[in-house]
Formats: sequence, structure tokens, C-alpha cells
Amino acid sequence: MDVRSLSAVQSYAAARPATMAEPGNDSPSNELKGAFQDFAATLQNGEKTAIAAMTGDADPHALVQALAQTELAVETAVAVRNKVVEAYQEILRMPV
Repeated sequence: MDVRSLSAVQSYAAARPATMAEPGNDSPSNELKGAFQDFAATLQNGEKTAIAAMTGDADPHALVQALAQTELAVETAVAVRNKVVEAYQEILRMPV
């Protein structure tokens, strides 16, 4: 057996785990779940800040910032929903 080929096989075996994708970390379902959780957290933060502002516990600047973040999150969710509906309609228009 050639020593150089054995060294190449060992080097490949050592480098392979670094290039392999981890199965559970980057799945689309996990990313989508994380996006939904971030969306819900943004809405909850906006609600808490609004309640605190009504009771006088929050700064008006914090309220405006929380409302802007909430508005951006809702606009993003609506844009994604519109794209999903548009893709569904395109699929329905395809000839069978």
C-alpha cells in the first residue's frame, strides 16, 4: 500500500465532518419555527410596551420604537403571506 494514499484518505476522513451539514440545525422547519417565534416575541414586546406607556411606566420613545418594530414585523408577515398565496395561485393555473 502506498503511504501517500493512506495519508490522503486520513486527511479526507478528518476534513469530512467539518464540511457535512448538521441534520437538525438548518432544516427549513426549524428556521420557519424560529421566525414565527421571533414574530410572536416582537408582537408581545410591542403589547407590553404599549401597556407600560398607558400606565406611565414607559418612555414615549420606547413606545414609538416598539410600535415601529411591530409594524415592520406585521408588514413582513403580510408580504410573505401574499407571496405564498401568489405561488399557490400559480400552481392552480398550471395545466394538468
